[in-house]
Amino acid sequence: MSWKIVLPVAALVLVPGYAAVQAAAESDTYKELDALMDVFERVRVTYVDQVDDKTLIRGAINGMLASLDPHSAYLDGRDYANLRQTTDGEYSGLGLTVTSEDGAVKVVTPTDDTPAAKAGIKAGDYITHLDDELIYGSTLNEAVDKMRGPAGSKIKLTVVRQGEPKPLEFQLTREVVVIKPVKWEARGNVGLIRISTFNSRTGDATRAAVEGLRGKLGDTVAGYVIDLRSNPGGLLDEAIKVSDVFLESGEVVSERRRAKNDVDRYFAKAGDATGGKPIVVLVDEGTASAAEIVAGALQDHRRAIVLGQRSFGKGSVQTVYPLSGDTALRLTTARYFTPSGRSVQELGIDPDITVPQLSDPRVAERKPVREADLKKHLINEIKDSTDRLVEQDSTPDPRFLAKAEELKAKGVIDYQLDYALRLVGRLGPPAAPRLQVAGA
Repeated sequence: MSWKIVLPVAALVLVPGYAAVQAAAESDTYKELDALMDVFERVRVTYVDQVDDKTLIRGAINGMLASLDPHSAYLDGRDYANLRQTTDGEYSGLGLTVTSEDGAVKVVTPTDDTPAAKAGIKAGDYITHLDDELIYGSTLNEAVDKMRGPAGSKIKLTVVRQGEPKPLEFQLTREVVVIKPVKWEARGNVGLIRISTFNSRTGDATRAAVEGLRGKLGDTVAGYVIDLRSNPGGLLDEAIKVSDVFLESGEVVSERRRAKNDVDRYFAKAGDATGGKPIVVLVDEGTASAAEIVAGALQDHRRAIVLGQRSFGKGSVQTVYPLSGDTALRLTTARYFTPSGRSVQELGIDPDITVPQLSDPRVAERKPVREADLKKHLINEIKDSTDRLVEQDSTPDPRFLAKAEELKAKGVIDYQLDYALRLVGRLGPPAAPRLQVAGA
């Protein structure tokens, strides 16, 4: 998602015949606006229950944006604050990722080195009370709002944990939680870089990860695995920075708006931080948006082998327009294209090597939702795209018949990652670039 501030239009350039066409169009528009106001007044006066004007107006705005695409939206106070916290990479709270399950708040994971992790809250725990108040049946947003608060303030969590005979109680002190978008570690002589989101820290953190691995492994580093699985994306600028870490030069991505000649191209600066070492990029159906930009750029330049499963397929850019101090408009304003001119909208990034996640015991039952499954998604305008929308043959690949239990017995907890790590050890020097991109 691209975060931009735009300025008001300063002037209009008139062409012959424009005034008449504009007048006719405005007349039709005013008729539609009159109809909108007629409905608004009728609802205000005669609806069975009294509804405040703010609710009706926001409903009209939401309906207008819902008619466009799945990613355009009106952001109220909570949504706008959450977006800013996500992109800034920090917030004040407990450090929990939670979800709603059958009306209960379930912990997905506690973030490392946060109050929740330090207290011993675990993935799979169910939060039932906050400060002794039952939250079962509350919305997820309501529960999250209660858990967040000023740094230094205290809150009591009551948790139900499988295997424990009675509920557990935790007294936590809120802190400023810094979202770490990048984690790295050495797996033998391979550098593993896990990028979980693209916030304002991701580009610098990725470069620091490469430097850290080179410092730890020195000349013995065989190559790198960049794990982008389940990465929902984020800031466009940070995707460009991350790609730049691994590219010597060339185009990273182009951004194309409504007018055909309204195009921005973004290029990598000279210098590959890895020194040309082999790279494998891991993707899956949850790899989206900014993460697909990185995967597509490295794939097009033949800088990396992309491994895993076809990505989500979100090839659009959203611009955030602040409307007031606590509201904003998130509007789809462009499509992006990989260096070779591919649009991933609907289609996603096809891996060079398709590898299912066999260590998931429910891999055969999984029915992933991608961009193409969302209502009113943008259509890919590349003429030959329809062929790629057809799912591949579902006949089991004889190479990938191992069961999760068998892999676990062999110590393989993450089959895709294990495959990528072993592949890096077998790769030679990177191939010559697949394409040349002009700098115009």
